[in-house]
Amino acid sequence: MTDTETQRRGGPLAGVRVVDLTHMLAGPYSTWLLGALGADVIKIERPGKGDFTRVIAPFSDDESIYFMSVNRNKRSLTLNLKEEKGKEIFKRIVASSDVLVENNRAGTMDRLGLGYEDLKAVNGKLVYASISGFGQDGPYRHRPCFDVVAQAMSGMMSITGEPGGQPARVGASIGDIGSSLFAAIGILSALQKRASTGEGSFIDVAMLDCQLALMENAIARYLNAGDVPRALGSRHPLIAPFQSFPTADKPIAVCVDTNEQWERLVGAMGLEHLLSDPRFLTGSERNANHAELEPLLVPVFATRTRDEWLDRLEAADVPSSPINSVPDALADPQVIHRSMVVEVPPGSGKRFAAVPIHMQGAPLAAEAPAPRLGEHTDAILAELGFAAADIEALRRDAVV
Repeated sequence: MTDTETQRRGGPLAGVRVVDLTHMLAGPYSTWLLGALGADVIKIERPGKGDFTRVIAPFSDDESIYFMSVNRNKRSLTLNLKEEKGKEIFKRIVASSDVLVENNRAGTMDRLGLGYEDLKAVNGKLVYASISGFGQDGPYRHRPCFDVVAQAMSGMMSITGEPGGQPARVGASIGDIGSSLFAAIGILSALQKRASTGEGSFIDVAMLDCQLALMENAIARYLNAGDVPRALGSRHPLIAPFQSFPTADKPIAVCVDTNEQWERLVGAMGLEHLLSDPRFLTGSERNANHAELEPLLVPVFATRTRDEWLDRLEAADVPSSPINSVPDALADPQVIHRSMVVEVPPGSGKRFAAVPIHMQGAPLAAEAPAPRLGEHTDAILAELGFAAADIEALRRDAVV
């Protein structure tokens, strides 16, 4: 993908250049999204090694599927930031860029002489985003952090899984992805502020902080009502029935959030007598008496198959769903209609989850495949004014 090609991709962030000094998942997912919105993302990688995830199996055509999934829409430049010449080149890139994203441990960039204050002197309009496990200050700032650590420390694992079972990690890497999305929101906000003030910003996003924010009512209930959240399986802590139920063949998920939905559910189940039961008159009472309600519903759900129940509940306008496997979900007609699987590049056979943003008046950029290690090194250096002989000398000196 050349510089001209990045301009042709379009998108609402076309013209915004992002320096991507990230690895693994928390940083790359955020910069993948910025690239999908049209930004020119230059991924800086270690010569000869690159992002750690390039060697994570499984592979397709000798490329890590993990790496490809979150490094689309980027150009790869290899650069040795431990060499002074490498730092000089890096600063030249930063001088003409809008955003820098890094997800190293706190203090790493400062030790390289590439911290925010160092680069602010190079480009006062720079939006500099740091994603780390615990943030840039505090007693844990130097600790390493991975997804499961953030989920465990935040309390997320304590409310995930079946009652009485072992704490469980949420199946998707929400510890990483939560911080990715908050970082993207911070970056977009800082760009909007810069449009008004002309000034850049430093954004400090911590994985642990983001997990706490994502736990929303679990935190609020404890702080304001003293309610210690616990694992409830598929149940909701405040609403009932709101969970999975076994049927005659496959389980379904059912959600009843209002009295009107409750009336429609019991009507579909032939349990109208429960409408006058004082234990279940309101949502709060149904939740408080869940242990008595569930045994009344389970045997009725067992009398019909999943599809029979889904048809009846849809006819009654009761929120319900099959409990899909990943293959089932990707084959769902709604998912297909929304084009939530994208082939990148077209015709390659390599398919990924698409960007879930549909924007009228500013369509997203066409997705580009993840780059080979150093694929765009020569092109990017040429954009900076380096001649072919200069680039060859940099390569001999192991700078790129």
